[in-house]
Amino acid sequence: MMNRRNLGRMAATLAVASSMGMPWAAFAAEEAPDALIKRLSLEVMGSVRGDKAIQAGDINKVIALVDKVIMPNVNFRRMTAAAVGPGWRQASPEQQKRLQEEFKVLLVRTYAGALAQVSDQTIAIKPLRAAADDKDVLVRTEITGRGDPIQLDYRLEKTPGVGAGWKIYNLNVLGVWLVETYRGQFATEINARGVDGLIEALVARNKNNAAKG
Repeated sequence: MMNRRNLGRMAATLAVASSMGMPWAAFAAEEAPDALIKRLSLEVMGSVRGDKAIQAGDINKVIALVDKVIMPNVNFRRMTAAAVGPGWRQASPEQQKRLQEEFKVLLVRTYAGALAQVSDQTIAIKPLRAAADDKDVLVRTEITGRGDPIQLDYRLEKTPGVGAGWKIYNLNVLGVWLVETYRGQFATEINARGVDGLIEALVARNKNNAAKG
């Protein structure tokens, strides 16, 4: 699994800027992707700064915040499938469901130790380089505060139909794409012990994280 120190630094950055929720789906469909990232980044920062329980690492409050603000604007099935790689096609529907559940817990738990660090950080959105009719874009941001500025990039796709709008499916922190990083780790586990082995490894990792608080 990902080095804990690197994962923690990634989490602290994501806690500031990966504020990906969308309470109004119709508005999301019309809103530019860079405007969406900026507006909702500020929403999460405001929630954290106004909630002492979140700052103290209350996992239940963190989960509620992530579910409300972040997950509605993430194509999490695509993110999980891409992270699992070829093994995703080998997985049964039940195994795919379990993989999404455990991967989500892993990422949410990562936030628990990071949200308290956002109080003195700010975000700047870099100019969007995309055509008006593009369906897949890269939004680049820069986090400033403690230490050197940190670049955080988002890959978003525009989805049609019910709940249409921009959905995030990958993140680049400190030059490392989240999905690709996990893909290598997950592939090693699948090659050694199969899809069930990966699920078991994620369950064990999540239990270990929960035990540490």
